[in-house]
Amino acid sequence: MVAACLATAAGQTLRVDFPAESPVTVVSADWGASEASPRGGALVVDLHTTLRLRNSGAAAIRGVTLVVLAQEVTPGGKASVSVPSLNVAPGETFPVRIDLRLLRPLQATAGPLVRVELDGVLFDDLTFYGPDRLNSRRTMTAWEIEARRDRRYFKSVLAARGPEGLRQEMLASLARQADRPSLDVQISRRGRATALAAGRRLEFAFLRWPDAPVEPLSGAALVAPQEARDAVLDVRNRSGRLVRYFEIGWILQDRFGREYLAGSVPAEILLRPGETAQVSTDTTLRFSRAVPVEAMKGFVSRVEFDNGEFWVPSRERLAGDRLDRLIGPSPEEQRLVNLYRKKGLEALIDELNRF
Repeated sequence: MVAACLATAAGQTLRVDFPAESPVTVVSADWGASEASPRGGALVVDLHTTLRLRNSGAAAIRGVTLVVLAQEVTPGGKASVSVPSLNVAPGETFPVRIDLRLLRPLQATAGPLVRVELDGVLFDDLTFYGPDRLNSRRTMTAWEIEARRDRRYFKSVLAARGPEGLRQEMLASLARQADRPSLDVQISRRGRATALAAGRRLEFAFLRWPDAPVEPLSGAALVAPQEARDAVLDVRNRSGRLVRYFEIGWILQDRFGREYLAGSVPAEILLRPGETAQVSTDTTLRFSRAVPVEAMKGFVSRVEFDNGEFWVPSRERLAGDRLDRLIGPSPEEQRLVNLYRKKGLEALIDELNRF
């Protein structure tokens, strides 16, 4: 292992541990704003650090996920940080900011106070390095596919409508983000129902896209004013490829016609071409406020094939069904919009031309 250590005021260490063969190496770390303090029977670690890492491999990096550990088994002792939408060439360095609060037992234990480990690195050819304990390969690959979709779209706007057309697209994205209906949702698994005494079972109405590899046939879930749970879906693989994972986006509509993207129904599955299957989820969506749910919609948001390739909906599909006003922008669209806001249109055009 290759490690970088820095001591706290109490003499304990914050340690960065990457494998010796890792394509990402540590250049520097600034732990100056981090602190640890006792609270009850636990030690609260407020971690504020910037790691500067180097791409020591032979391919450009598109994403990185780090695991941050204060304690492996204690609730609140483990977290992760993912950085998508990178474009780091071999030999270049890049920052990763970590701002987390972690817990660990108060009693003294051997070893570092906090450990930072590598869960995975995604490269521009979609190959992956790392233990992938957090399924970061799947998440970062989907982000990268969305990033390529969005860059193609914005480049096509620039080619067809010029710089002013691209500016209008950036302003439209900002407007969608500002007007996006908000509903704070806590997602838990295998939790006890708290509001289902007043709940009822609702059927999904599905958005059907001819190009989606997975077709949702029917489905329902239990809903109550502050909770939705126990979704059950019947689906069919209408592609010619083996599907091993998919997600169905979950939209709630209240009695006033307002719609909210509440979450998704994920499914780990081996679904052969032409096969149908029933999938269920133990996910419970708990809302921060009562929502008088009157209807539900579902749509296929991601599909992973057995070779690791992904399907995601096109921007045209999302806009045609007005989902772009409910779904938050991809990490790449957020990055490009922020670049436009901070540095202007020319900087955005230069960035698009890098790809």
